[in-house]
Amino acid sequence: MQTTRTFVYGIFLGIFGIVLFSSKAVMVKLAYQYDVDAISILLIRMLFSFPFYIVIAYLYRHQNSEVAIKNKDYVWVVFFGFIGYYLASYFDFVGLTYIKASLERIILFLYPTIVLLLNKIFLKKPITKVQAGAIALTYLGIVIAFWDEVAISGQDTYLGGVFILLSAITYASYLVGSGWLIPKFGVMKFTAYAMIVSCICVFVHYSVISEVDIFSFSWEVYFLGFLIAVFATVIPSFLVSASIKMISSSNFAIVAGIGPISTIVLAAIFLNETLTLLQLFGALAVIIGIFLVSINKTKTTV
Repeated sequence: MQTTRTFVYGIFLGIFGIVLFSSKAVMVKLAYQYDVDAISILLIRMLFSFPFYIVIAYLYRHQNSEVAIKNKDYVWVVFFGFIGYYLASYFDFVGLTYIKASLERIILFLYPTIVLLLNKIFLKKPITKVQAGAIALTYLGIVIAFWDEVAISGQDTYLGGVFILLSAITYASYLVGSGWLIPKFGVMKFTAYAMIVSCICVFVHYSVISEVDIFSFSWEVYFLGFLIAVFATVIPSFLVSASIKMISSSNFAIVAGIGPISTIVLAAIFLNETLTLLQLFGALAVIIGIFLVSINKTKTTV
């Protein structure tokens, strides 16, 4: 039976993990101040992350060893590692060259609604009236926030928003498609394998496309890349997994609402970003909508 202490500890881990995840956009924006491009900072992040996931894959190599895994399952791991962590990360980093870190987090926070829509389209899962209303509310919030930002920052806001939306869509596709693979491999092993695939994709992308010397940047870029890899990628992934195990996914969905708020606060502190009252109203609409989607989804799947 779950104790109050365990529940409180789980909430604390969840909040800490979400705040660390939210710091990624802020640190990427800080790195861009040192004339580094999106693929280079993404490469640095993956170079620092790669050894951690190699170790994790080795330590958990026997997880779910009693389950028969076919060759095609590994093919799907490669595919979902490609779209879920490589493409999603690349679109996210490119989008951040055009828009505020706080707006980036608000758009990425849409992924639960995209999961619902993909389940409806491809898996024929029904969407309740409450969920439909919540989805409408979230996208209304995005329109409000962006309409005001375009008036302030110009047309590049649209381009950045499209890239971040593509990131949310590819990540949601990963969540929908990989659900049946995780029970076969186990959470830790599947995540490690998918992240290794993602790292390799970034390495190939950089070697084929980029002409930038990876050793030409200032020390601040490598330091921020290390922080992004360890404190905004590896550590929070474990914290979030532990939190979900302690407090359940439905309770974690409530805790996750702190994500956009923490990004807004961190962006204000470290980047001097500010949101207008209209943008804050749009952000609040998105947070409420995602909260309703998450809660209603949990009730309909119990």
